[in-house]
Amino acid sequence: MAWFRRDSARPPAAAGGGAAGRGPRPAAGSSSRAAPPPRPRSFTPVVSPVVPTAPSADGTPRRGGAIPPEVLRQVKLIELRTRGLVNSLFTGEYRSVFKGQGMEFAEVREYQPGDEVRTIDWNVTARMRRPFVKRYIEERELTVMLAVDLSGSERFGTVRRFKSEVATELGAVLAMSAVRNNDRVGVLLFTDRIEHVVPPRKGRRHALRVIRDLLAYEPTGRGTDIPGALEYMAKMLSHHAIIFVVSDFMDEGIERPLRILAQQHDVIAITVEDPSERELPDVGLARFTDPETGATIDVDTSDAEVRAAYTQKVVAEQLERRRLLRRLAIDEVAVRTDQPFIEPLLKFFRARETRARR
Repeated sequence: MAWFRRDSARPPAAAGGGAAGRGPRPAAGSSSRAAPPPRPRSFTPVVSPVVPTAPSADGTPRRGGAIPPEVLRQVKLIELRTRGLVNSLFTGEYRSVFKGQGMEFAEVREYQPGDEVRTIDWNVTARMRRPFVKRYIEERELTVMLAVDLSGSERFGTVRRFKSEVATELGAVLAMSAVRNNDRVGVLLFTDRIEHVVPPRKGRRHALRVIRDLLAYEPTGRGTDIPGALEYMAKMLSHHAIIFVVSDFMDEGIERPLRILAQQHDVIAITVEDPSERELPDVGLARFTDPETGATIDVDTSDAEVRAAYTQKVVAEQLERRRLLRRLAIDEVAVRTDQPFIEPLLKFFRARETRARR
């Protein structure tokens, strides 16, 4: 079935337990035609998280203390995988796009052909009777925040990976790029509440902690409150920051908090999608469960009109989101579970660099 991962060793739960699956036929006299699954929330199968958190003694998810060995192994694996990408592809692109807030005087050296005339230090030139220029270095001291959506709709994927896996690897690349350039990096994990916050700091060890939390943190909530997360960051960050919001953006009322946040900070929206969310598969009568609310709906996916209405609604929502981001001058990086995220991220960096040169 197209709605489930073909290569996953983690089978979905039975239809009665809240996962998408082929449901019972309707009783006699009832209609087999059902309306397309309503959106603002996408109806997706409930699946297990990418990395389950080891339970504590009382059976509750562990949010601190000892880290399970399998999580540490995955952190190391992601670090090795992302380090090559950062060193070979993203370091130069990242540095050229995200510049510091000013210039700091470094030294005075003798003028060389090709130096900018405006950088001549006339006081030193007069004393030494030959031209000298001032040399400056960029003050970076940038702050990068990763706001990552951990709601139920992120734990879904039908082709290669779950959306949460893509978000984790992409967050790891951005975190490693930041520390490679001696910038501070922090993370905010949210669902329908603020789940976990790691304040921005520098260093490889801190970046590994960010990756670990992206992998292992088990959220309490299942819903989505993007406006709440944006408002929290607006209050939390007192200085200019680069904010990557990683989500499927299946929420309402985000325009005002996005506008307020973008006025003070550099906001980039990273939308994570799965191909099955765009097109309803023809699998007959199926039961779908909203992983955020638990609501279920029976849909006759063999009905062409139902599938067409679903696709039309999805496309309309995507167009509306893109119009909103363009209106707020917020860049969007669209990544998918069935494709590598490297090309969309490089395309974003290069487009930004081109705009900066104009």
